[in-house]
Amino acid sequence: MQIWAGLGNPGPRYSMQRHNVGFMACDVIAEMNGFGPVQKKFQGWTQEGQIDGEKVLLLKPATFMNESGRSVGEALRFYKLGTADLTVFHDELDLAPMKVRVKQGGGTAGHNGLRSIGQHCDQDFRRVRIGIGHPGHKDRVHGHVLGNYAKSEMDDLAQLLGAIGAEAAWLARGESERFVSDLALRMSDRD
Repeated sequence: MQIWAGLGNPGPRYSMQRHNVGFMACDVIAEMNGFGPVQKKFQGWTQEGQIDGEKVLLLKPATFMNESGRSVGEALRFYKLGTADLTVFHDELDLAPMKVRVKQGGGTAGHNGLRSIGQHCDQDFRRVRIGIGHPGHKDRVHGHVLGNYAKSEMDDLAQLLGAIGAEAAWLARGESERFVSDLALRMSDRD
């Protein structure tokens, strides 16, 4: 089994914020891959399903971003899994909007959700970094991250999330590079 955790903050007030793009990715993956109903478990919401024959548990921590590790750690311990079985979908300031990169391990780059997971597990998990762009000055980061996607970004966001859902099988197989390249091809076809 693999655990794919999408990071975000719970509640309708936060649902369209850039910081919640990890939640959005999980929702689209579940919908496009026929996952089961949402259940409350591990201090969050889970959905179970299969992608390309691989059993995947989608997890959206309900602990708020800064405590995501409590939820993720609980799920890993319950299934007796390690961070090698964990993929985390999260927003990334250091990537241009709508760009996606996959990275194994590394630091937190100031991301409180990643920091929390590192405190409750370790840092050697796969990250699907979904670019939200940097607002240009560190004083504007908080408002940018917690700001809603603009109307002008909605079509691109929907296409990106759809592409993530459509290419998820590559992640399930452990082929991160193919996932990124096929995602980029899908996104370039929209121009």
